[in-house]
Amino acid sequence: MTSTARQSKIDQIVQGLDMLHEDTSVPRNIRRGAEEAKRLLTESEDALDVRKSSAINILDDLANDPNIPLHGRTLIWSIMSQLETLA
Repeated sequence: MTSTARQSKIDQIVQGLDMLHEDTSVPRNIRRGAEEAKRLLTESEDALDVRKSSAINILDDLANDPNIPLHGRTLIWSIMSQLETLA
């Protein structure tokens, strides 16, 4: 995957995390977790694999939260699948 394609994919993932963060029907802890996953993915100095794994870990915990609405869980699963294809 070229660096521009990779950056485009990351931008798409960040957009999804922003959507989750801005959705007021989603509990605050989920929105904070989405913001944290976004920060780890974009601002960290670590290798992409480490950043990707950290973000997936956070999102996995959020998806298993019993208070998350169905549409939020679906969005998290979508973002996670996009992260998993990121090379």
